[in-house]
Amino acid sequence: MSEGPLREWENVRVNGDYQDLVDEISALLGAPATLENRDFRLIAFGAHDSDDDLAMDPVRTRSILTRQSTAAVRSWFEGFGIARATGPVRIPAAPDAGVFRGRICLPVRHRGIVQGYVWLLDQEPGPDPAALAAAMEVAERVGTLLAEEARAGADLSREFRAVLTAGRGWQQDMAVAALRLALGPDGDGLHAAVCVAPWAGEAPTAVPGAAAVCVVPRGAAAQGGAAPGQALAVLLRLRSTDALAPAVTAVARLLPRAGGDGGPERPPGAGGGPTAGVGDPVRGLAELPAGWSQAVAAARAAAAQPRFGPVAQWSAIGPYRLLAALAPAPVDDPAARALLGPAHRELARTAEVFLDRAGQAGRAAAALGIHRQTLYYRLARVEQLTGLDLDEGEDRLLLHMALKAARLPD
Repeated sequence: MSEGPLREWENVRVNGDYQDLVDEISALLGAPATLENRDFRLIAFGAHDSDDDLAMDPVRTRSILTRQSTAAVRSWFEGFGIARATGPVRIPAAPDAGVFRGRICLPVRHRGIVQGYVWLLDQEPGPDPAALAAAMEVAERVGTLLAEEARAGADLSREFRAVLTAGRGWQQDMAVAALRLALGPDGDGLHAAVCVAPWAGEAPTAVPGAAAVCVVPRGAAAQGGAAPGQALAVLLRLRSTDALAPAVTAVARLLPRAGGDGGPERPPGAGGGPTAGVGDPVRGLAELPAGWSQAVAAARAAAAQPRFGPVAQWSAIGPYRLLAALAPAPVDDPAARALLGPAHRELARTAEVFLDRAGQAGRAAAALGIHRQTLYYRLARVEQLTGLDLDEGEDRLLLHMALKAARLPD
C-alpha cells in the first residue's frame, strides 16, 4: 500500500493534547502507537516510517484511513479481556482475522472505568518493563483527559442546548452568559459549532475535542421548520482560526453513528443519510448562535449538494449561505410549483443546469449531453409551466433560487 494516504492522515491532528501524549508513548516504547476511544474510534496515532509491510496489516490500515474499526474487529480484540484489564495485554497475531502482527494493548482507564485503548505492534523480546510502566502512566493521563472531556460535555449539555433553542433577545443573551460561566476560562477561547442531522438516539458520551454536546429537535436545527426528529450539536474547541481541518475530521467520525444502533448505516448524504455542517470559528461565545445557524445551513447544503461532501464548512457552500437562511421551510413558490413536481424532473434539471452555466446554451447542452435544439425546446416548456421569461434577469434569479432551495432538506 502507498504511504501517501497515510502521510496525508498523519498531517491531521485530531486533538493536540492527545497527539502529544501518543507521541510520548511512541517515544518511550520506540514504536508507533495509536489511540482509540472505548468505541474503537481513532483519536490519534504516531507516524509510521517502517518499510515492514506486516506493520500495516488490514486491521491497522483500515483503522487509520477510516478512523474506526468494524464491530467484528472490536469483538475479536475484546475477547482478550482488554475492557477489564488494568495492565498491558499481549494479543497474538491472527492472519485469518487480518492481524498479521501481534499487538500490545495499554488500557486507558480513569477511576477504574475504561476510556479507550493505546495500541502498539508487538515484537520480540518485547518492550522494556520500565518503559512499559512509564507508558502506562502516560495512558492514565490520557484516561483522565478522556474522562474530563466526557464529563464536561455531559455536564454542559443543558447550558449548550439552552443557547441553541432560546429565542432571540435577552433569553439568548442569558443562555450564552450561563454557558460562558460554566466553561470557565475556556469560555473566552476559540470554538466552532457543529450540526449533524438527522441524529438518532442519545448524544455520544465523548467526542474528542468537544467542550459540549447535546441533542436538539430538528425544528430548532431548521430554525423554525416543523420536521420531526433531532440533530446533534457539538461545540468544538479550536487552537486557531486556521485549524478547522481537525474539526472536520472529528465530525466525519460521527456520521456513521448518526443513524443509531437500530438499523443499517446509510452512506452520509445519500438517500436522506446524515450530513454535518461546521460554522465559522467564534471567540468568546457571543457569536455562538450565529455560528450554530451557519452549522445548520452547512449541514442542509451538504444534504442538498453531494459535491460539498458529507461534512460541509459554512464558508464553502456559496449561495446556500443565503438560501438556507431564506428557506428554513420547504419552498412553495407558485411559479416553480409545477416544475418541481415529479412529472417534470428532467425539465427542472435542464433549467438548473442552464442557469448554473449562466444561461450559456452551448455549455448547458454539452453538460446535459443533448442537442442545442433539444435544450431550446425544453427551456420553452419550462417557460410555459412557470410563466417566467428566461430572457429576464429577475425571472432567472427567481427560478434559480427556487430550484436550489428545493434541494434543501426540512
